[in-house]
Amino acid sequence: MAYFVVLQVKLVAPSLMPKLGKAGSLQSRVNIVHSLAHIESWAIDLSWDIIARFGKQEAMPREFFTDFVKVAQDEGRHFTLLAARLEELGSYYGALPAHDGLWDSATATSEDLLSRLAVEHCVHEARGLDVLPTTISRFRNGGDDTTANLLESVVYPEEITHCAAGVKWFRYLCHRSRNPASDQEICAVENGTTTGGDEVISKFHAVVRTYFRGPLKPPFNEAARKAAGFGPEWYEPLAVKVPNA
Repeated sequence: MAYFVVLQVKLVAPSLMPKLGKAGSLQSRVNIVHSLAHIESWAIDLSWDIIARFGKQEAMPREFFTDFVKVAQDEGRHFTLLAARLEELGSYYGALPAHDGLWDSATATSEDLLSRLAVEHCVHEARGLDVLPTTISRFRNGGDDTTANLLESVVYPEEITHCAAGVKWFRYLCHRSRNPASDQEICAVENGTTTGGDEVISKFHAVVRTYFRGPLKPPFNEAARKAAGFGPEWYEPLAVKVPNA
């Protein structure tokens, strides 16, 4: 079953959002699942937006379209599953307010594909990877194995691939800017044989500092980020400086 109820959600400023809690009560579990469903609803739109807005304009290869169609399909499935889980918990999508921070970032990056890939897929998506393991643990500790299993077996592993798509195509664009476009570039990016790795990372830092407000917040899920194709040298220089203990 598909859910098309985004317009029923009351959007408020992030500062007015209710506290999610730690999944210890039914209301807290509903709050968290609703928040996750809302993020997925934006992610569906953003996946199609990156295709329609940039695909033809930037003369991206067919594989770019294939990758982000898959991302859109995944996000749609995540939303459907989470919305159904909300109903099992006695609520529904739209019962609570939400904020549109992801769409603010999309608006800020609406004219530049590099910035869209960096901010949405390598910052926001990666932040999701950072917090999901803790969220899963909280549901388990609260006795909600059904939601924990949904997040652990479906959402979490697929979100790694979504972040990987952002890293892949960010690398591709950086590499293409130095070389004539060819199918070999995609293979080089996927196989890690591109040159100028430091230049790509420096470009990433510059783009994030331009289009993302504030520093990145640790702790980072290093294993998931590595699985997505980028290591600490990408994100640690952009992070909040933690004082020595």
